[in-house]
Amino acid sequence: MADPSNISRRMSLSAIVQAIASYSPISRASVSKITGLSKQTVSEIVGNLEEEGWVRTVGQTEGHIGRRAVVYEIVPDAASVASVDLGGTKIRVAICNLTGAVVSELVEPTDRQGGIAVVNQVADLIRRAATEASPSLKLPRVAVIGVPGAPDPATGHIRMAPNIPGIGDIDAPGLWREILGIEVFIENDVNLAALGEHWLTKRGDKDDLIYVSIGTGIGAGIVIGGQLHRGMNGAAGEIGYLPFGADPFEPESLEVGALERVAATHAITDLYARKTGRTLDVPDIFDAANTGDTAATETLEEIARQVARVMAALAAVMDPSCIVIGGSIGTRDELFGNVRKFVSRCFPRPVLIEKSTLGNHAALAGGASVALSRLHLSLFTEGLKGVEIAVPPPSIETFKKGAA
Repeated sequence: MADPSNISRRMSLSAIVQAIASYSPISRASVSKITGLSKQTVSEIVGNLEEEGWVRTVGQTEGHIGRRAVVYEIVPDAASVASVDLGGTKIRVAICNLTGAVVSELVEPTDRQGGIAVVNQVADLIRRAATEASPSLKLPRVAVIGVPGAPDPATGHIRMAPNIPGIGDIDAPGLWREILGIEVFIENDVNLAALGEHWLTKRGDKDDLIYVSIGTGIGAGIVIGGQLHRGMNGAAGEIGYLPFGADPFEPESLEVGALERVAATHAITDLYARKTGRTLDVPDIFDAANTGDTAATETLEEIARQVARVMAALAAVMDPSCIVIGGSIGTRDELFGNVRKFVSRCFPRPVLIEKSTLGNHAALAGGASVALSRLHLSLFTEGLKGVEIAVPPPSIETFKKGAA
């Protein structure tokens, strides 16, 4: 049976760290008021945290009559985490300090061999990024890796990731833990982007938000009441498989998804080729539309109509406070404007649709928020059940200050 006094102390420690992280710089008296703990308990625990290097004094309170109080904050370099956005064409790795600021970031093309080659590449990038971080920053204790697929809740294997060959045939999470020797958590990249937008744009904890990424593929991350909704099999938001657009009964739709076949990168290039007999990549098609190419303009409008149908379907089922569109294609003005126009024509109620604030850092931000929460739990709750630590977000500028 667990020692009640030990449980009580761990709960007190957790509450105090949460208060300092959320309201710093803060005095011990203010921590006592916020947590409801006695001044003696707060003083003892804060003293221990300071001695162990987790918090530090940053001055004294001003403007009060009488004795001024010492104020504390979390030591940013006391620990770090790694956030990884593993894409089919590019890998982005960020090392964040204990306040969530990016202190080092590396980006390079994804190894086309896939499988074990990509596992080794991610591990190498984390090590290199950590080495290039501040000399005083401790090495990462936790890594969160966003993947373009659905982690299997039972095995941890990465499913539905056709853009990285062979990654689902191996125990990638287990290999990363073995190679790096730290805690590693896997999450769908679009889920992380949804969390990142929710975390860094300071939306209310109870806000519902859907993040839709349109790029090589199309997917959604769903935040309900401030919490990520994964679904029973961890595949909530796999909207590429919505049964409209292409024929959902064709074999290809079971591999790629009926909607994705008409609403992502290959849909744009294929549709333009059918109209013109010419092959252009997506950026060139956008450029052509901006210079008066009628076929390019019609192509983007048809894609926007398909995406608008998705927005209407999500609004009808989820009724979110906001739908955020991200991804290399979704954030292009030429597509985004058309999507909003067509949604108003196919759905009877207003739908708030916004462009991603974080761009290609959305998934990294979500990964950082998850990694920091996991780190705080492991450091300051010592396995205490049922405890949640919500790490306060830095400003967007602070988060990206070390970005490449």
